[in-house]
Amino acid sequence: MFRFLESTAAQYMTPKVKTVTRQCTMAELETLFAQHDFDAYPVVDNGHMLGIVTKFDFLRAFAFTTGQLMPSYAALMKHTVGDVMTEGVVHIDPATPLTRVLQLMVSLKIRSFPVVGPDRQLLGMISRGDVMRALKQATHGK
Repeated sequence: MFRFLESTAAQYMTPKVKTVTRQCTMAELETLFAQHDFDAYPVVDNGHMLGIVTKFDFLRAFAFTTGQLMPSYAALMKHTVGDVMTEGVVHIDPATPLTRVLQLMVSLKIRSFPVVGPDRQLLGMISRGDVMRALKQATHGK
């Protein structure tokens, strides 16, 4: 278990991450969610993270309001990720200890975090699966 205590996000993160841009339409995003088993995509511009778009953000666009009880599906699917993304994102520094990543996942109930460098460049993602893999390796000595 000591090995886990010394591990960092950079050691276990997934470095090659599928991303989207602000210009990605909701229709394109829906296709990406259907094609891949991801709950979120980092939103990037020239390698710099601008925010994140999740399935929850996608669904929130369809929420009924007092002004419009039934949103037009076709119209909403033309909106862009920039219209629905979350900009204030909890992110992780590559040197963050996995113990801290685990603590944040549990306390914030978040499945994954972007790993971001000092100039807001996206370096990867660290997910529950990555943390579980690190725990298994630390306890099984592999």
